[in-house]
This record gives sequence, structure tokens and C-alpha cells, in this order.
Amino acid sequence: MSDGLFGRTWRAGLFAWLAIGFGIGGTAVPATAKGFAVAEPGYRYAFPRDHGPHPAYQTEWWYYTGRLTAESGRRYGYQLTFFRRGIDAAGVRNNPSKWALKNIFLAHFAITDETEKTFSFAEKTTRPGGGAAGADAKRFKVWNGPWFAEEKDGVIVVSAVAGDRSIMLRLKPSRAPVIHGPAGVSRKGPGKTQTSHYYSIPRMETTGTLTINKRLETVKGYSWMDHEFGSNQLSEEQVGWDWFGLHLDNGMDLMLYRMRRSDGTVEPVSSGTLIDADGRVIHLPIEAFSYSIRDSWTSQKTRTVYPSRWVIAVPDHGIELTITPTVADQELVTAQSTRVTYWEGSISVNGRVGDTAVSGYGYAELTGYAESLGKRF
Repeated sequence: MSDGLFGRTWRAGLFAWLAIGFGIGGTAVPATAKGFAVAEPGYRYAFPRDHGPHPAYQTEWWYYTGRLTAESGRRYGYQLTFFRRGIDAAGVRNNPSKWALKNIFLAHFAITDETEKTFSFAEKTTRPGGGAAGADAKRFKVWNGPWFAEEKDGVIVVSAVAGDRSIMLRLKPSRAPVIHGPAGVSRKGPGKTQTSHYYSIPRMETTGTLTINKRLETVKGYSWMDHEFGSNQLSEEQVGWDWFGLHLDNGMDLMLYRMRRSDGTVEPVSSGTLIDADGRVIHLPIEAFSYSIRDSWTSQKTRTVYPSRWVIAVPDHGIELTITPTVADQELVTAQSTRVTYWEGSISVNGRVGDTAVSGYGYAELTGYAESLGKRF
């Protein structure tokens, strides 16, 4: 990992704030003490409207990850994420000037070379003035400098370039958006405002090109898109979370997250979503799945110990999966930005559904292992 263009990211800090949410149109939303909206049950999702920005909420992000296979046989993971963070100052929010700094836009772009066992990433932090960064409320487009995600004729085009590494990909959704959580709310803790609105487009056929080390690769695979929005923070007792987004080769998709507490327990509202091969969406409360850590990896840079192999089971659906990182070192040390250290990267999946063997791939995010995010933020 270099300290230059592919060297730092802001995502962990934004997640640590956990101000994830938005609202738009005629939907009435209550306000937090800081004047931002709270994600509450009953929110009426509408697409393509909800692909756009929601400035009533403090933070939102658009997150793309995928597993790509090149014509050469090499395999890659990629991540491209865009963030909008509302400025926490009433005077700024009420300023009518078009130049008022009401939002900061951030982005990061990462590539995992699974064949060479390398990982690298880049970040951007941009004021929206002059159209340098933003999100279009009228159509599905978000951008930060030359990096962008944009819908064109039913296909999402994502593009980013940093140094000698780039992607230009076309993502064709094969499923409708999937809403996570009962009543349109994903809970992160026991507090009334510890909520977000969260949906995914979990399976998108992906084609395009990837450039790495001056090598242009024609690639194809599948991608996962998340969009989450709200206005909340971690409680002091919450140290971090583990998140997984998985594609299985039998057509199933699975999202799980566990919010970890300082006493070693997991928040009871942690949950997941199973999408079966026919597209049926099944909410999974924490008691519906089990999670065990089978191995660990210690960072040579920070001496942080992370889980590095897991077994996840969903007994009522006959699912038992072993999950392994494709590259051990996918740690982000953000000393030049948020100064938060976390692990996020591509993973492989093997296991069974009922009596049938399955395999797959996906992404995992592990925060709060280097330091407690709740106490810091």
C-alpha cells in the first residue's frame, strides 16, 4: 500500500460517525437535535428517486464492490464509494448562498489484486462548489472529480482512475432494489435515533476494463451496490462492527452485520437479509444466524489483530458457509485523513445450502479492532 495517490480513505471515519441517512420529496421526517432528519419506520421508498441525494439527512453513501475475472484469468476485487456529509452548523445550513459549504463530498477507490496478493486505495475530499463533486437529485448520478457512478439506459456506469490504476465498468442490475430492515429501517442500536434507511442492488452483471500496473484487462463478474442514509452516531459502548455482503453461485445473496459492544457482546438489533434465487427477500434477526471466528491475522503495520476466517450459518435455510479473505492484508490506515484503522476487502465463500455444495465471493468490512470507534466519535 502506498502513501501517495493510493494511500488513504475516509470511509471508516464517516462510518464511525454513523450518520447514515436521507429523506426527500413529500416524506415528513423528524429532526435531530442538530437539525438533521432521523430515519424512522414507514419511510416510503421510490425509485429512481431514492437513488439520488437526500440533504435533509446528515450523511449518505453510495458503495460499489465487485469480483472481476479478466480474460487473462487474473481475479480482482474493486471498491468505489461516494460520500456526502452535511455540515453540522445551523448557520451554514441556513445560508442561502450557493457557495455556502453545506456539504463535503468524499470518495475512495480500491483494487485488490487477488492473483498478485496486493491491495491499494485512493481517496478524494472535495467541496461541491463549481460542480467539482455532488449528487444529482433528478437522476442517478454521483461524482467526485473525475470519479463517478451514473445510470445510462438502465445500466450503471462506474469509473475511477488513480495513478496507473483505473476501472471503467458497466453494471446491469438483475434484481430490483432490496430494502433492509423491518418497516424500511435498519437498526444499529437500542436508541430511537440509532437507525438508517438502507437498501442494496445486490447482484449486477458487470463488464468493462480494469487497468493495473500499466496492464489493461478486459473483465467481467458481478457487483453489489449499497446506499445507506441517516443522521446518527455510535453510542460510547459500541466499538465497531463486522459487515458481509455475499454472492452465492446458486443465485442467493446474503447481507449480515454485527454491531460489537465494549463488553464483548453484540447489539441484539444486529441483523441481515437473505435474497433467495427467486428474488424473495427474507429479514434475518440476529437469532436467525450464527457467526464464529476460526482464524485471525495480525497487521505488520499496526499490530492490530483482525478475524480472518469465519463460519456463518442460517439454520432455518440450511445455510453453512466458510468465509476467507482472498488477500490477508486489506487493512486501511488512514493517518492522513480520519486517523481510523480498519480492514475491508474481498472474500471467498465455500459451504453448503441443504445438501448442495455452494461457493461464492463478496466483501467484508471490520471496524473497531484497532481502537473503539464509539469512544472516539
